[in-house]
Amino acid sequence: MRGLRIFCEYRFSMLQLFTHQSVNLEVSQGKVPLRHYLRQPRRLMHALMNPSQVEELGGDCFRLKLRAIQFLMLSIRPVVDLHIDSSRERYLRVRSVDCRIEGNEFVNERFHLTLSGILALQTRGKVAQVEGHAKLAIAVDLPPALQFTPKPLLEVTGNSILQGILMTMKQRLMRQLVMDYELWNTQQTAQQPTLLAHNVASTQTP
Repeated sequence: MRGLRIFCEYRFSMLQLFTHQSVNLEVSQGKVPLRHYLRQPRRLMHALMNPSQVEELGGDCFRLKLRAIQFLMLSIRPVVDLHIDSSRERYLRVRSVDCRIEGNEFVNERFHLTLSGILALQTRGKVAQVEGHAKLAIAVDLPPALQFTPKPLLEVTGNSILQGILMTMKQRLMRQLVMDYELWNTQQTAQQPTLLAHNVASTQTP
């Protein structure tokens, strides 16, 4: 019985939060199709988040430093390592591979975060349809100061915070992806004549 009581108390102190968000975006394609842009993981990360919050780790992995989150009497700052898989044509997958909490060692040792998302691309002539879905889940062992706070209040507050995080990412993606793709397309188009001239000159060199 004692073991069962301890297990139940542990389950009660563990707070589990979850939210998800979808995105649907139409993009007018330039001379270089959007599918080539989506093979650029670094640009995609900068479309999702402010570049000042992103650190490139190599191997299509990035460290994302979220802004401090105020959760009732707690202030925490998650640092999430993400991997972007762009190996499939017209399909991109993002998933978290590691996470830690800065500034609160108690929560850091009892905190688990899972972030996953996909972007799928369909084209109709010059228009590209981007459809995406993201999921964010957190499990955390509550510190003693919060263990007597009503669970429904914790869940409503926590899920609202998670929803705000994904909504911020969604709004930035919808705005920044189109702008950055247009800039990238212009840069790629401007480079093409130069590359062509270079290739022609190379073949004519004795």
